[in-house]
Formats: sequence, C-alpha cells, structure tokens
Amino acid sequence: MTRIVMLLVALLFVACGKQEATYEPVFSSHAAVAVQKEYVVGIHPLHNPKRLIEVYGPIVDHLNSSIPQVHFRLEASRNYEEFDKKLFSGYFDFAMPNPYQTVRSLDKGYRVFGKMGDDQLFRGIILVRRDSGINKLSDLKGRKVSYPALTALAATMMPQYYLQTHGVDVNRDIENLYVGSQESSIMNVLRGHVAAGATWPVPWITFQQDRPEMAAQLEVKWQTETLPNNGWVVRKDVSPELAQAVGAALVGLNDTAEGRAMVKRLGITRFEIANDEMYAQVRRYLEKFSATVRHIEF
Repeated sequence: MTRIVMLLVALLFVACGKQEATYEPVFSSHAAVAVQKEYVVGIHPLHNPKRLIEVYGPIVDHLNSSIPQVHFRLEASRNYEEFDKKLFSGYFDFAMPNPYQTVRSLDKGYRVFGKMGDDQLFRGIILVRRDSGINKLSDLKGRKVSYPALTALAATMMPQYYLQTHGVDVNRDIENLYVGSQESSIMNVLRGHVAAGATWPVPWITFQQDRPEMAAQLEVKWQTETLPNNGWVVRKDVSPELAQAVGAALVGLNDTAEGRAMVKRLGITRFEIANDEMYAQVRRYLEKFSATVRHIEF
C-alpha cells in the first residue's frame, strides 16, 4: 500500500511539472485597432441628393479630419418627408434642419448647438418668367404656384404667409403645387407649368451660377421678411464635448482659404455657434402662420 501511495504522489508531481512547463501566455502579433464610433449627419433637402453630397460632402470630410477619434457619415434624403421621418425618430446624431424642423426637433430629443450665418439670406422669394406679364400679386389669382414641400419654411411657408397677408387667399385664390425640391420649383416656372414658383436665395444663387441662360429668363418678383437661418442640432445623448468640437470645426472653416471656399459653395459666408433660445423668434412666426394660413405642428 505504501508503495502505491508513493507512486501516485510521484505521478502527481510529474503532471504538475508538465503543466508548468507547457503554459505560456499568448500575445497578439498586432496591436488592437480601436473601432471608431460612427455618427450620422443629416442635411435637410436644400438640394437634390446628388448636389447635396457634392457641396456638403467636403464639410463632413472636414469634420472627420478635425475630429479623428470618431467617424462622421453624411446621409442625404430624397425629400422633406423622408428627412422629417429620420430627424423626428432620432435617427440622425447631428443634423442641419431648416428653422421649422429645428423648432420641432427640440421636442424630439435634440438641442441646437450651431447655425448657418447670413440670416439676411433666410427669406422666401417668388419667381416669375420675365415674359409672363405678371406684375402684381392679384395677377396670380386663379393660377398655379409651385413650392418645394409643405414643411419648407423659407421656400413655402414664408411665401404663403406673404401672399396671404398681401391680398391673395392661399387656400382659395391659387392652386398650390408641392413639387419636391427647390430646383423643381424653379424649373416649373421656367417651363411655364406654373405662373410663379417659390424658393429661397441659396438655391436661386446656385441656379444662376450653374444655368445662367435659363436663370436670365426668370426674375425675383417678390420677397419676404427674414428669419434666423438653418440650425445645427445634436441628439441630446451625444456628449456635449463632441458637439462642442463639431461646432468649433464648423466655425473654424473660415480660418483657412480652403475652408472659406467650402462654405462659399453652400451659398453662405460662415457657420455660427447657437442655442435653442435663438429660435424663439421662429416659433412665434410659426404661431402666426398656423393661425393665418394653415394649421401646422410645432
């Protein structure tokens, strides 16, 4: 029995010795690569998706180079309805909505951290053909007027409020056509499908630059008052530090010639830091519009 016990003890020592001799820690031959968190950036349909990617793609590239710890991805929307669904469901991490959408987003989990500058550009304009014979607002009665979308503030609501408060009943005197984009509203006037078309200065300036011969056939007949320009909003669960960095990067575009060229392609001269309170004026305007022209949610 003693010999058997001694044999078992010896085998146990051998087994332990083998485990200690064969165990070695395993190290990866490559350093671990950190996965960048992606943030989706949405721009409301200022232009058709192709044009929007062309002019805002470099802005998002600038964000990626300025804040390399994370990755920003630009996502265009086919129309205002699609953009609204994404924004109000909280799909976008960062977004640049129009002021109406900005106000509505504040109740959908977003806050304002920046805006487009050049508030003097945020106004509605009404275009007619130069050969149309339309000289006064009453000439539009019984005719068709085009707009980009129901929720376009500068290009739809502000022109409709202007018409309503200057003797043209928007709901009875004219036929309103919502044609899907700024460019389409302009083209409907050019082709004679409507008597007048509403848009706002930024796409009109772009149209004049890109298609001067076509633009020469049109004229701005009326324009509205101004409001604060398009806002930049961030979902509230995004860190304040990151939102601050994005705001600084946007404002910082004006620090270099390359950055100023990017901003100029947008039809403005700068971005600015902003907050929710700066859009209180827009909310008051929406209250007047809803009471005077047609009911809207805000």
